[in-house]
Amino acid sequence: MSAAAQVTDSTFDQEVLGSDVPVLVDFWAPWCGPCRMVAPVVDEISIQYEGKLKVVKVNTDENPSVASKYGIRSIPTLMIFKDGQKVDMVVGAVPKTTLANTLEKHL
Repeated sequence: MSAAAQVTDSTFDQEVLGSDVPVLVDFWAPWCGPCRMVAPVVDEISIQYEGKLKVVKVNTDENPSVASKYGIRSIPTLMIFKDGQKVDMVVGAVPKTTLANTLEKHL
C-alpha cells in the first residue's frame, strides 16, 4: 500500500496546485519497471517529510491530460510544485538522497 495519495485529471488542480505546502507528484504507470523501483523511495519521502510536504501519484495511463499538460515524456517523472507552480523535476528512478536534496531546496 502506497503512502502517497492518487490524484486524477479532475482532482489535480485542487490537490496539487491548490495545496498550501509543496507537493511532490510522482507521474507513473503500472507497466513501468523504474516506476516500481522508485515507488518505495517516494513512500519513504512522504513519511520523512510528513507535514512539510504533500506526496501524490498520478497514473499517466489513466490521467493523460495532466501528463500532457506538463509535457511528461518519460516516466517516472517526479515534479515538485510550490504555490501552484512547477518549481523542479527529477526524471527517472533516482536514489533517495538525490530526491531529498532536490526537495530540500523548496521546503
